[in-house]
Amino acid sequence: MKFPKVHSLEEIANLLNCEFIGDKNFEVLGMNEIHVVEPGDIVFVDHPKYYDKALQSAATIVLINKKVDCPEGKALLISDDPFRDFNTLTKHFKPFQFANVAIAASAKIGEGTVIQPNSFIGNHVTIGKNCLIHSNVSIYDHTVIGDNVIIHAGTILGADAFYYKKRPDGFDQLISGGRVVIEDNVGIGALCTIDKGVTGDTRIGEGTKIDNQVHVGHDSVIGKKCLIASQTGIAGCVIIEDEVTIWGQVGTTSGITIGTKAVIMGQTGVTKSIEGGKSYFGTPIEESREKLKQLANIKKIPEILSKLK
Repeated sequence: MKFPKVHSLEEIANLLNCEFIGDKNFEVLGMNEIHVVEPGDIVFVDHPKYYDKALQSAATIVLINKKVDCPEGKALLISDDPFRDFNTLTKHFKPFQFANVAIAASAKIGEGTVIQPNSFIGNHVTIGKNCLIHSNVSIYDHTVIGDNVIIHAGTILGADAFYYKKRPDGFDQLISGGRVVIEDNVGIGALCTIDKGVTGDTRIGEGTKIDNQVHVGHDSVIGKKCLIASQTGIAGCVIIEDEVTIWGQVGTTSGITIGTKAVIMGQTGVTKSIEGGKSYFGTPIEESREKLKQLANIKKIPEILSKLK
């Protein structure tokens, strides 16, 4: 997430009421999660296990809960609670904006697009040309939709990321300030949920078709011309490359990559990154031919035991 203008390190430290290490005029351009940071971004870290990863990342400002040596060319924001202060920044730069009409005045809707009754189009949403938005669709603030997109009834674009920190008295949510981006010629079925990024984009690539009741987690990126069947659950920060086929009731873990033209058979649990151009099945996931051979051999076990007796 980029800020509307460039801020100084001192300005951000004053906003958070925290110490800083570095030039007070050090430029701050935005904030992001560690897997998508760029120079000028703030990244937060609150566990020693991940200090080095954050300090050596592309981010040039690190919001951290301990005074450490500052890498050359970077700056630090010292906070007693980086998670809380990252939320403070999100609320400041991307505050929740109340809506009191079905289609916000700031929404931009292209020529030929049809929006059926009872749908909600939030603030600063952009929808391209010749789209069809069926009834009872909710499109949250800042969502971007391309041309020739079809979205069926009951689908929700832009709900919050499922991202929490455990506290002694319960769970604190990491506030989502990112977007959902739907490219041209995408089809989305009924009752799907696509969560926005925490600070970046959740993206569905051009020509991809998604069946009913599919969930896509925050910051996941789905490539072009993919097919995703019903009741599939895609976790956060997953990369699905182009022309992948995912059949029904597949579930994935977070932070993995599914290679180009992979085929994942129904009810598979994708527990790790997988190469493209192959077919997969089972939990834990394996190439489908190998997995089916194993299942065939398991069926022979009663016969083998009977012979041994």
